[in-house]
Amino acid sequence: MPKMMVNIDHVATIREARGTYYPDPVFAAGIAEMAGAAGIIIHLREDRRHIKDRDLKILREVVRTKLNLEMAATIEMVNIARDIKPDMVTLVPEKREELTTEGGLDVVSLSDKLEKIIEKIKGKGIKVSLFIDPKESQIIAAHKVHADMIEIHTGAYSDAKSEKARAGELKKVIRAAVKGKELGLGVNGGHGLHYHNVREIALIPEIDELSIGHAIIARAVFVGLDRAIRDMLALM
Repeated sequence: MPKMMVNIDHVATIREARGTYYPDPVFAAGIAEMAGAAGIIIHLREDRRHIKDRDLKILREVVRTKLNLEMAATIEMVNIARDIKPDMVTLVPEKREELTTEGGLDVVSLSDKLEKIIEKIKGKGIKVSLFIDPKESQIIAAHKVHADMIEIHTGAYSDAKSEKARAGELKKVIRAAVKGKELGLGVNGGHGLHYHNVREIALIPEIDELSIGHAIIARAVFVGLDRAIRDMLALM
């Protein structure tokens, strides 16, 4: 089975809804690790809508598994990553008005820019992953710009309205995972995965890690974070 990385952004979303100091994503990271998570994911957005710079700094000090910093491919974020030194960075597209990340990074059209950014990040010993749609052209481009890994966007699979459509999207994810491995890339997956659709993705042998957040935090409201994480691991 792939390892499970837990995204704790939405713990901070709840905190920011009232502008309080709780719930603290740092506490959530500790619970997640004790429950069996292989790593912690946070997305430091340009507008700081949930995770803050202080959260990132403290999490870098306390996370004992692996810290994955999702971020936009901007000079500001590159400088933050080089200073904080997370274990890995996942470069994602980012728009201010979106509720969550919409679509994968267009590596094909941004290859020159991304190659320079990846070089700067890797220069500090940080692994770099690119969040991309399950398209062969994007995977080949990710390899050419010297990314260490790709994260396959599973949103279309997760949002499919019928079993037939989901099966079609699953095939795309499988083909993308196989292609990534053929090129020597680490292969991760994530976006929209929940308790009713994760098993098919978890069965893909080429996928190393799955990134899951919203579904776990939502379930935690009812059963607690420890139980929510252990339930997801059991399904995987």
